[in-house]
Amino acid sequence: MPMTPHNPAIMAPPAGAYSNGMSAPAGGRWLHIAGQVGIAPDGTLPEDFQAQAHRVWSNLLAVLADAQMSVNNLVKVNHFLVRPDDMAAYAGVRAGYLGQARPASTVLIVQALAKPQWLVEVDAVAWKADDEQTA
Repeated sequence: MPMTPHNPAIMAPPAGAYSNGMSAPAGGRWLHIAGQVGIAPDGTLPEDFQAQAHRVWSNLLAVLADAQMSVNNLVKVNHFLVRPDDMAAYAGVRAGYLGQARPASTVLIVQALAKPQWLVEVDAVAWKADDEQTA
């Protein structure tokens, strides 16, 4: 059984690439993904925002793939940015990775992340039906 988006007609439609709610039926496997930052496998961190944002999504996709999942399995994604001016650029990066997937989503502008050089962090929850092949 697939997940079901919930965007009630009695409220404004989502303002971007997300759903207001997402439900998953019983009979599946949950994956909670820790906050991903822009650190590359070699330990380096790009200085610019867009490069960090792309690396964040590459890291998130790697965790999904390791669990035999894809962005289509995402139920909820939380995005943390430290600079409001990066919001438009981030929306483009996010949309490029999500494609047609529309998980529930929250974007927060925060004062800081755990390390001052980190400009963006993303955590997520994914779900896959027990009988579903890799999405």
